[in-house]
Amino acid sequence: MTQQTFIYHEKADQLLRNIQKVIIGKEEVTKLSIVALLAQGHVLLEDVPGVGKTMLVRALAKSLNCEFKRIQFTPDLLPSDVTGVSIYNPKELQFEFRPGPILGNIVLADEINRTSPKTQSALLEGMEEKNITVDGMAVPLKKPFFVMATQNPIEYEGTYPLPEAQLDRFLLKLNMGYPTYQEEIEMLNRTSHSHPIDSIEPIMDQEQLVGLQQEVDQVLVNTSIQRYIVEIVSGTRNHPHVYLGASPRGSIALMKAAKAYAFLHNRDYVVPDDVKYLAPFVLSHRIITTSESRFEDKDEKAIVEEVLAQTKVPIDRG
Repeated sequence: MTQQTFIYHEKADQLLRNIQKVIIGKEEVTKLSIVALLAQGHVLLEDVPGVGKTMLVRALAKSLNCEFKRIQFTPDLLPSDVTGVSIYNPKELQFEFRPGPILGNIVLADEINRTSPKTQSALLEGMEEKNITVDGMAVPLKKPFFVMATQNPIEYEGTYPLPEAQLDRFLLKLNMGYPTYQEEIEMLNRTSHSHPIDSIEPIMDQEQLVGLQQEVDQVLVNTSIQRYIVEIVSGTRNHPHVYLGASPRGSIALMKAAKAYAFLHNRDYVVPDDVKYLAPFVLSHRIITTSESRFEDKDEKAIVEEVLAQTKVPIDRG
């Protein structure tokens, strides 16, 4: 391990500890959010209101000294409200582009399922292509670019479920969950006078974050691990309770997430346990189950776990 790589590992650890000053007791969700960020992917957070989804994104943005933008998705939101719009300037006799909130570094897409599919697709293009189209012109997005979208699972009236093509763009789908009794007491203590988010300080800049992402790209994924990933993803397509399995994008996503997870654990190579741990978070939202699975009370995560149990784990590193 080079000195530069060691410094990047230290920065990644500092980032995790910094966010934990604000987010109490959610180490797994915090770590997986950082995994997605380092893998240059995006996160879908599905949970009830008030459990800290927005605060997690804000803490992440402040820790990175990145430009934070928030999009509140509503039924009347237009694609131009996301991407920006060209406005005619009579003094200059030309159109000027007014950038929308998607042109930030860390973007919170709040209640993404409350807007129309047409507006959702404006976000989809940026997430996948790293640029947006405004008036026929391609506008590149900033680097780094990270989207964390939230949706409420218990309110269905007036919502537009995310289509499969949109879900497939998210590297991970996570749930926050309620804090434990003791964690909630600690939360009250920390916020009794001021909120911890107000005192959080940046621990790296945008250039260092891009450097971290480049280091993650260099993590080794050998042939046996690649085969393991493909066998798991193929297993989702052949499962009797799956109507539509994960696409090849799921294989790529699982590999990228495993590389970032290995990096966070101070390794420059991926091991089977990385893949096995991440598979439910990466693949569950990419499959569509049959009606029989609902009768047997098997959700997507349970099916991925079954696939993992049936897939032979490689024992060599070559």
